[in-house]
Amino acid sequence: MKISIFGLGYVGTVSAGCLANEGHEVIGVDPVGTKVELINRGQSPIIEAEIGEIIAAASRAGLLRATDDSIRAICQTELSFVCVGTPSQANGNLDLRYIRRICEQIGEALREKVARHTIVIRSTILPGTMRKVVIPTLEEFSGKKAGIDFGVCNNPEFLREGSAVKDFRCPPKTVIGELDRRSGDMLAALYEHLDAPLIRTEIETAEMVKYVDNSWHALKVGYANEIGNLCKSFGIDGHAVMDIFCQDRKLNISPAYLKPGFAFGGSCLPKDLRALSYQAKMHDLQLPILTSILPSNELQIARGLQLIKDKGHTRVGILGFSFKAGTDDLRESPLIEVIEHLIGKGYDLRIYDKNVKLACLVGANRDFILNRIPHISKLMVHDMADVLDHAETVVIGNKDPDFENVPHRLRDGQMLVDFVRISEERSSNGKYDGICW
Repeated sequence: MKISIFGLGYVGTVSAGCLANEGHEVIGVDPVGTKVELINRGQSPIIEAEIGEIIAAASRAGLLRATDDSIRAICQTELSFVCVGTPSQANGNLDLRYIRRICEQIGEALREKVARHTIVIRSTILPGTMRKVVIPTLEEFSGKKAGIDFGVCNNPEFLREGSAVKDFRCPPKTVIGELDRRSGDMLAALYEHLDAPLIRTEIETAEMVKYVDNSWHALKVGYANEIGNLCKSFGIDGHAVMDIFCQDRKLNISPAYLKPGFAFGGSCLPKDLRALSYQAKMHDLQLPILTSILPSNELQIARGLQLIKDKGHTRVGILGFSFKAGTDDLRESPLIEVIEHLIGKGYDLRIYDKNVKLACLVGANRDFILNRIPHISKLMVHDMADVLDHAETVVIGNKDPDFENVPHRLRDGQMLVDFVRISEERSSNGKYDGICW
């Protein structure tokens, strides 16, 4: 392909060199004359493993050059990557001045170009930036329509300084947010030789992925450091502990527990977090990540409760109130807190959970019900249909397979609050509301 790359900073230089090395004809575009001169002399404007040799070879082969003329670059290429910086403003928000400026320049160039062109934003931008800033600016300055007269994609990069060339050639994944299929096809063809998952999705989803990745990486570093500090206070080797932790690829280093949904509960997680928080205080340690987990969980319970109250109905039915499906354990179930609050506010409740049978409850569960929600026996019903017949708002509280068809059983006007995303297929009857979707 013939490709232009706007912005010869870290991401732009690596992308330009690697794409040219793969045989594409690449033009780098940057207003800084020194960067342009370096590229045209076959030298890299950044320090990064392998990139100097790659740029020198691409330049000798006539596959890589640079210019400050954006109009000429657009006219001589078919696809453009935007790799300009998006630094922080003083208030923490993104500074989009460079994105806007480049989109204005590209738009002006598109006005003069007859052939269709595809613009790919590789810069890290917040969800909504493509539709609120990038596309309107391109359309305004080109006089053309995105998705029809020119293509638009978002293609976040996953390059780490120090291993950027390796990451370009062997990425963890390739994500394409496409406005139109034709542009997505063109960009996908550029990456078809890579041995990595290729995900094509909506533009906003692609914009968000990079932020999720980076915040997760930051959280992992912070979490490991807090565990290390706590281990040291116990006289334990934190590296040895985390080495064991990382060997668990079923629950720890895995997709487990990483789907958005309702709050956690049960007899282990809340208790153990409280114990660690107490020990942190005893050792005069500040562990803001660990000690914020329970408050965050409480906020999710409050959010779920508010979703129910916002429906404006007094007759509420709850399907599944043990802390997870397949158990009758009610200890620290977040649904109990929701039920307790609704009872206190005078809601007319019906509750069903096939795994919780009052007559069979003994020990800790029996004591928990009698002490925390003594009216539970009056609220429990023996059939899911009794809940659906009674409720104006139906709440799915755990992922019991019996609840999968509930969205299709709703009456007209009946509303559903789903805490677990019981099914990807949701009926058009009634109003559906998921807690995180």
